[in-house]
Amino acid sequence: MRPSLLRITLLLGALTAFAPMSIDMYLPSLPTLSRVFATDIASVQLTLAAFFLGLALGQVFYGPLADRFGRKGPLYLGTGLYVLASAGCALAPDIHILIGLRFAQAVGGCAGMVVARAVVRDLFDAQESARTFSLMMLVMGVAPILAPLGGGYLLVWLGWRSIFWALALFGLLCFASVVLWLPETRPAGRAATLRVGAVLKRYAGLLLDRRFVGYALAGGFAQAGMFAYIAGSPSVFIDTYQVAAQHYGWLFGMNAFGLIAASQLNRRLLTKRGAADVLARTSATTAALGIVLLIVAVTGVGGFVGILLPLFGYVASLGLIFPNAAALAMAPHGDRAASASALLGTVQFGAAALASVLVGQLHDGTARPMAGVIAGCGLLALIAQRVLVPNRASV
Repeated sequence: MRPSLLRITLLLGALTAFAPMSIDMYLPSLPTLSRVFATDIASVQLTLAAFFLGLALGQVFYGPLADRFGRKGPLYLGTGLYVLASAGCALAPDIHILIGLRFAQAVGGCAGMVVARAVVRDLFDAQESARTFSLMMLVMGVAPILAPLGGGYLLVWLGWRSIFWALALFGLLCFASVVLWLPETRPAGRAATLRVGAVLKRYAGLLLDRRFVGYALAGGFAQAGMFAYIAGSPSVFIDTYQVAAQHYGWLFGMNAFGLIAASQLNRRLLTKRGAADVLARTSATTAALGIVLLIVAVTGVGGFVGILLPLFGYVASLGLIFPNAAALAMAPHGDRAASASALLGTVQFGAAALASVLVGQLHDGTARPMAGVIAGCGLLALIAQRVLVPNRASV
């Protein structure tokens, strides 16, 4: 029997929120960390890149574990590591140790993302999975709204270390919720082997599936654009346009609200259109918004407002890309749902790590590097979706 849809959505949304909580809550503190540790902004942005890299690599290991031992065991392991690493971040004495602990924090937190997607695939078909992912984004989307707001005020009132203590508490609450409320959803009789050869064969089969790769890259490149925004916006907003650190969260939350609203629009659209059709139309819009953002950043037309408008549109459009790309990529792979979920996440956050590093390396005190990377990511997402999934409308 299926668990309560409301309860499972709330819980899976919270597990998926490990990444946005861990990223967005400490964004207002990035300029402060640069001063506290007497280092440049590019070095501080490595704490973001390390987190993205941990998310990308960690998922590769949780997928086979969840297909072999079930969904709950890997969650206990990952969430426990997340709590310990978050506490370590709060105690970090220098930027190098903080970078390493952020990597460990991500390796722990990504268990929730892998298992959440696998549970949805265990319970629903492709169209219903896309609708459920959209509903989860309603829960997960609260994090990008509240986390930077809370992080900004914690930074002002209690200092940057309090942000990581708050994340450790969030991890503890998620651990308790998994123990109490998450059912085991892996189908009986589908315990996959952990032999290295078999694991590699499963991943190779996914990588040879053109449609899986196309949808994974479409979602991954689009998401990389969002993380270029996440990596670049603290410096652009706070340093370049002189936005107060405690007010940064309001602007960030505005974009997150657009993402949530679009994800709920996606649920309505899916009652009349196929997920592939919605994804195809949105990918073109996302690429166009990225190009507009770059033009504004280069020319300076409209000033700060000129940057905010296409940025809002780009981030909001991802509410229609993420659920559909994930559901379509995983739909044919119910027998290896956790492995498919893991590889999907690895592709997406690998692209995100590269985008965030690129923004840091190109940093020049303007919005141009952030806008350029976002525009490039939008175009790559469109190309992947159009070239690798040519028969998208029939899915």
